[in-house]
Amino acid sequence: MGKRRCVSATENKPSSGCCGVKKPKLCPPTVCSVQPSATNNCLPPEDKTVGPGALTPLSRPSRTTSSREQFVVTAEMGCYCFDVLYCHLHGFPQPRLPRFTNDPYPLFVTWKSGRDKRLRGCIGTFSAMNLHSGLREYTLTSALKDSRFPPLTREELPKLSCSVSLLTNFEDVVDFLDWEVGVHGIRIEFLNEKGIKRTATYLPEVAKEQEWDQIQTIDSLLRKGGFKSAITNEFRKSIKLTRYRSEKVTISYTEYMASRQAAQQNSTMHAPPLYTHYS
Repeated sequence: MGKRRCVSATENKPSSGCCGVKKPKLCPPTVCSVQPSATNNCLPPEDKTVGPGALTPLSRPSRTTSSREQFVVTAEMGCYCFDVLYCHLHGFPQPRLPRFTNDPYPLFVTWKSGRDKRLRGCIGTFSAMNLHSGLREYTLTSALKDSRFPPLTREELPKLSCSVSLLTNFEDVVDFLDWEVGVHGIRIEFLNEKGIKRTATYLPEVAKEQEWDQIQTIDSLLRKGGFKSAITNEFRKSIKLTRYRSEKVTISYTEYMASRQAAQQNSTMHAPPLYTHYS
């Protein structure tokens, strides 16, 4: 059984990529990267209406926690990330503060492109950050500073989708197999060949999307974290594994623009047009 713990605002300062790239045949060393200067993807989605504040309901958030609990993640968060990136790429001032909660959460922002949902950036933090500043920071970090990809450009905006993941229910486990594919995200710590501690993580949806079992996921994470030697079951048993869950919302650029237009028609967006959802 896992032991639940809280994640403090001072824990796990470095950030890392979270997502698997296009499905590999095996688990290559380049599945995901770690960025030393920044901070470290579920069950069927349920209906969630966006609270007051100009946005029409978009795609439903998915979450890996109990359906009886109230959602925190909203479509407005995805729209805010698009606002931040849009303003940055067009040289506008950054958007005003949004209306959704500013409570602190560990978070990830993921950008994908095209009909095939090709990964274009995924970076976040295991430190609990206030959502307004955290989403603003990791919108740009994931879009522009993921070392696996060139920075996003304004020409790519119409092809993009944005996902916001809020991480919850962190539990340290003794057995490295004490987690469920498609339900839990996992973060591992291990010592590499030189005795240096390394970490790596996958969000809850990654293993399911890649059609990996638990062993394949663990081995891919080890390669992602830079472990190059043969992976034995004894070594797998030596890793420290933390499982967690997440709430996730994804919106496309088309949905984002439709939401903006609805906001303008409802007189809830202020000049200049295509600048911000928030009053």
